[in-house]
Amino acid sequence: MLRFSFYLLLSAFVVGIVTFGALLWYVLPQLPSPEALREVHLQTPLRVYTADEQLIAEFGEKRRHPVLIEDVPVLMKQAFLASEDDRFYSHPGVDWMAIARAAIELMRTRQKKQGGSTITMQVARNFFLTRDKTYERKIKEIVLAVKIEQELSKEEILELYLNKIFLGHRSYGVGAAAQVYYGATLDELTLGQIAMIAGLPQGPSKTNPVTNPEAAEQRRLYVLSRMLKLGYIDEQAFEAARKEPVATTVHGLRAEVEAPYLAEMVRSYMREKYPDDVYTAGYRVFTTVESGKQQAANKALQKSLIDYDRRHGYRGAEHHFDLDPNVEPSVWAKLLQGYSDIGPLRPAYVIDVGDRAATVITAAGETLVVPWEGIKWARKFLSHNGRGAVPKTAGEVIKNGDIVRVEWVRPVAAKKKDTELSALEKLGYWRLAQIPDVEGALVSLKSKNGAIEALVGGFAFNKSKFNRVTQALRQPGSNFKPFIYSAALEAGFTAAHFVNDAPIVFDAPGLESAWRPENYSGKYYGPTPLRKALAHSRNLVSIRLLRAIGVKNAVEHVKRFGFDVDRLPKNLSMSLGSGELTPLELISGFAVLSNGGFRIEPYFIDRVETEDGDVVMSAEPSTVCTHCILPELDDDEEPVDIASIIKLAELGQLRPAERVLDPANAWIMNSMMRDVIKMGTGRRALELKRNDLAGKTGTTNDQKDAWFSGFNGDIVTTVWVGFDDSKPLGKRETGASAALPMWVDYMRSALVGMPESRMERPDGLVTVKIDPTTGLLAAANDPNAVFESFREGHVPKAGIPFNSPYNGAPRRTVSEHLF
Repeated sequence: MLRFSFYLLLSAFVVGIVTFGALLWYVLPQLPSPEALREVHLQTPLRVYTADEQLIAEFGEKRRHPVLIEDVPVLMKQAFLASEDDRFYSHPGVDWMAIARAAIELMRTRQKKQGGSTITMQVARNFFLTRDKTYERKIKEIVLAVKIEQELSKEEILELYLNKIFLGHRSYGVGAAAQVYYGATLDELTLGQIAMIAGLPQGPSKTNPVTNPEAAEQRRLYVLSRMLKLGYIDEQAFEAARKEPVATTVHGLRAEVEAPYLAEMVRSYMREKYPDDVYTAGYRVFTTVESGKQQAANKALQKSLIDYDRRHGYRGAEHHFDLDPNVEPSVWAKLLQGYSDIGPLRPAYVIDVGDRAATVITAAGETLVVPWEGIKWARKFLSHNGRGAVPKTAGEVIKNGDIVRVEWVRPVAAKKKDTELSALEKLGYWRLAQIPDVEGALVSLKSKNGAIEALVGGFAFNKSKFNRVTQALRQPGSNFKPFIYSAALEAGFTAAHFVNDAPIVFDAPGLESAWRPENYSGKYYGPTPLRKALAHSRNLVSIRLLRAIGVKNAVEHVKRFGFDVDRLPKNLSMSLGSGELTPLELISGFAVLSNGGFRIEPYFIDRVETEDGDVVMSAEPSTVCTHCILPELDDDEEPVDIASIIKLAELGQLRPAERVLDPANAWIMNSMMRDVIKMGTGRRALELKRNDLAGKTGTTNDQKDAWFSGFNGDIVTTVWVGFDDSKPLGKRETGASAALPMWVDYMRSALVGMPESRMERPDGLVTVKIDPTTGLLAAANDPNAVFESFREGHVPKAGIPFNSPYNGAPRRTVSEHLF
């Protein structure tokens, strides 16, 4: 009997050894190599940053914020150990006691239940195995856990676990969970919040504090109790943590700079460039946008559109509810859950309306008072050209039960002359508002290399994702005139050339009716020098000018600025900007006028880095360098000018921008456009108190589009205001009144600390005194003479206005040269 028992045990031992060996022979080849264990890659989302490394956006199915183990608070580590694996630092990857308990439970219930998994086994499963509840997977998990313990330290294993574990609401890892549930970083979490997160791995979808606060509270209590039992916390800390609030909401990404339209441009580019792993490889995209300028652009555009909207009256509440005024305030707040903030405009429910004030409640339960100062503007909207009577009481504007918008009006900084500022203006107050129907766009870039420094494609991304900077084809109107004037200079005209500002009628075949273009004012001013005509945006002068130089010649010239001439009309209406361009296309043309005549391409990505910091793409923009001349090769293909190559290398400008415009042409155009601001339609920009600014307003027929494009020698900015469906903006809503204020507000901030930058005067220019009434050379003693600059060979002589192809015979009077 003893011999039989011995052989039975021996046979069982041998069978066990053989079985174990067979299992290893089957399992080991399927397990990852040691190298793979050490090169584990976490699926990390795409992140977009400003040039100064402020976070703009994050894209990816998994929210993940990888953290180093040394940055994880001790209490966070202890909470997970207490909840998941308190023997983590003592077992070899497998806790045989826990597995034995799981085996006994299996025999007792005859059901396969997950149990006995250590943190190391969870790492094995999460990184390399499936979550199938099978014996084969469990065996692989055990073997792999032992293998992981042999290759990695305990701290490395814990770091992988804390970064990989799913914790609900698309959050993977403790860094992401802290942001998603509490909008905080790990070092900002309380003990109760830490325990809540540590309790999530067993049921992240069902026991999180957003979906099921009651179950989450029980899980938190379990974790805290385990921490107390293991001596990680004392009784006082335990009691304080268990009393902390439980319920919370999902917190979005804490973006540091709001630039959603640009972020979407980056996402689209990256999807095309890296389609396979764009959302998982952890790419970091550093854009050219500067955070300060972007924030200034957001504020300028939103303020401008809100101001426009307020000028045209109040359209009424977004919704109205008839509720018992005695209901709980929480009921009012719940009504607002379907309304989100749109830009700076917050949704609010009106709970009380007095004679000269109203009380509202927000979705967060805040009670706000809107004073009469914030209501009295709200005359009823009748049309874009008409409003109702001025309200006398708040009840004429809003009612109890209205869903409205409110905005905070910041305190006005008192100045010496502001002796009549009200108390509200000094302290700030809430104002009734509404979501603007009108839309806008702003784009600003460095004119010497095309780097976009600010871009806003609309009032708010969650209102409309349509990017009007890159996608909106609109007529530029008078904003296009500088390019026609530049073509005229190229053809031989000068800034002193007189053109007749008088009515003109075109009755050509194919037109349904005669075309009778007019100036915006409806007035005509007779013979006008080109400098003054551009400053005051005289339509009839532009038309006659284009007719004189020829449409074909003009098209060839404006093509140099980068415009798609296939989308420009091949007739005289081109002089009034009747073609369709996007703001981004238009600003590219103005950059040529700003930088002295060089063609640049706008770009918005400076570089792309991997998660490890390796640069996989770096922008190589063509850059203006007036002193960098590409060396020509001699017969032996040796550079003639070695100094030029050295200078190019030193400056990093191995791609000099192409000159497309004569420097004298660019300088004269720059001078003429400075007069737009000094004495023309852009006078509002004088409040910036700078002498280096030039620009041009733009307004289309029926005021459907309002533009302003302006620049100095370093920065160029284009703004647009209009309706997406091309409705008229209303009377007097021109580029000067609807768009220019946005440009001024932005540039006021963008130019802070920047010295004045004016184009360097090129060779080949001559400045003389002329008679402003004729454009001829002035007599030496003429007190009314003004200075004007001309290209050499184009200086007028006494009695001969211009040396141009359009002069005719010498010594004719000036009136004979008008057309």
